[in-house]
Amino acid sequence: MTMAMVMLTPLLVMFLSLFIKVAYDTLSCYWITPRRIKKIMERQGVRGPKPRPLIGNILDMASFVSQSTSKDMNSIHHDIVDRLLPHYVAWSKLYGKRFIYWNGIEPRMCLMETELIKELLTKYSTLSGKSWLQQQGAKHFIGRGLLMANGGDWYHQRHIVAPAFMGDKLKSYAVHMVECTKHMLQSLANAVESGQTEFEIGDYMANLTADIISRTEFGTSYEKGKQIFDLLTLLQNLCAQASRHLCLPGSRFFPSKYNKKIKSLKMEVERLLMEIIQSRKDFSEIGRSSSCGNDLLGMLLNEMQNKKSGNGFSLNLQLIMDECKTFFFAGHETTALLLTWTCMLLASNPIWQDRVRAEVKQVFNGETPSAEHLSKLTLLNMVINESLRLYPPATVLPRMAFEDIKLGDLLIPKGLSIWIPVLAIHHSKELWGQNANEFNPDRFATKTFAPGRHFIPFAAGPRNCIGQSFAMMEAKLILSMLISNFRFTISENYRHAPVIVLTIKPKYGVQIKLKPLEP
Repeated sequence: MTMAMVMLTPLLVMFLSLFIKVAYDTLSCYWITPRRIKKIMERQGVRGPKPRPLIGNILDMASFVSQSTSKDMNSIHHDIVDRLLPHYVAWSKLYGKRFIYWNGIEPRMCLMETELIKELLTKYSTLSGKSWLQQQGAKHFIGRGLLMANGGDWYHQRHIVAPAFMGDKLKSYAVHMVECTKHMLQSLANAVESGQTEFEIGDYMANLTADIISRTEFGTSYEKGKQIFDLLTLLQNLCAQASRHLCLPGSRFFPSKYNKKIKSLKMEVERLLMEIIQSRKDFSEIGRSSSCGNDLLGMLLNEMQNKKSGNGFSLNLQLIMDECKTFFFAGHETTALLLTWTCMLLASNPIWQDRVRAEVKQVFNGETPSAEHLSKLTLLNMVINESLRLYPPATVLPRMAFEDIKLGDLLIPKGLSIWIPVLAIHHSKELWGQNANEFNPDRFATKTFAPGRHFIPFAAGPRNCIGQSFAMMEAKLILSMLISNFRFTISENYRHAPVIVLTIKPKYGVQIKLKPLEP
């Protein structure tokens, strides 16, 4: 009896210590830390809507968005902030350019002051990043790839993938982009010849950008890449649903139909990725080569084999799969939406379409498009920037403070998430003038829009979008080739109804009418 008690005592102490730690961490997460943050911000005059226990302001936000998007817009106009960010609009009127609201137990400060935003994104890039709730929401979708990494992990991951988006490597992707676009244009031409006049251009752009990123990321395995694209699209929609609900500790382990569906899709995506990775490794071994290829996947596998990262950072197969998912999503989703919204804007503004077409004709002069031409497409660049301003892929830009930081006149306590409403800033009449909600690419004819301060479609500072140059090159090549082959107008069947599903999407797609140009 005594011996048994002696043996059990250490186990009981261990379990009791573990229980106390879990209980304290839970109490700190759900009560102590949020109350500390709330008091610190209230002392500085930063307040907001009253939160409900545990769920915060989630129901308020859901109610705002449900009401604002319940009806479609009567015409094509770009005054969409009230529709897509109605809670920001309502609360900023009550509490000003900085206010606190609660996503469950997570306090978030909405910040619309551009000087403070610039300071946050440039000065505190290493002391801020993605919150636990964001990482949980993206866990099954894109995992812990570059987009969701923090601190040292983010630094090492960025360092590894950066060469894939620089210099000659970046320019080499133009060949894939042009060839894939030629196939799409031929498909459109064949459909027009058969009598079809109306096209859902968003579907074409989604398939095209998926084809391009499949080839640049996976090389010859692009067919499997297309399958991954379809599965990731389903996962994105499911994860977007999860972002509107309270995330409780361990809730992802509940055997619900929703969790089972997410797990099944994630397993299928990773199965396909492992097939591509294994075939690449097998090919390297058969060829007795030390390299697994020079596309993005090959670069990641080479890095893992060479183990050059050091500093305690380990690049493993799971992280490689997460990077592939991250760049697949970022590489096709955001660019496809940029192309879709730009097509809608050009179809609705034929004068600008004609101006861009004349510029493209002069610059290319009958030659095959290449990366060298793109710097001369001034008007097209202005149109793309205006599209990114009116319909930025991400409506908000989040950063969580990992340490107490001083931001202007504010002390930002550790654990506070700062949410920058990109869409509201891009449509601000105070920043852009009274015509802020109008399509006017001429506003980008000069540098007065202060990039990195109030034009931030790709964020700013060290944590800006690493694929920005890739996306802009792709958009310019595709749009210039499309506009060289077709004149397009908006269809009478188009219903203007932007909605947010992680990114800004046209609810019913974008229908345009195509008319081939004379050779």
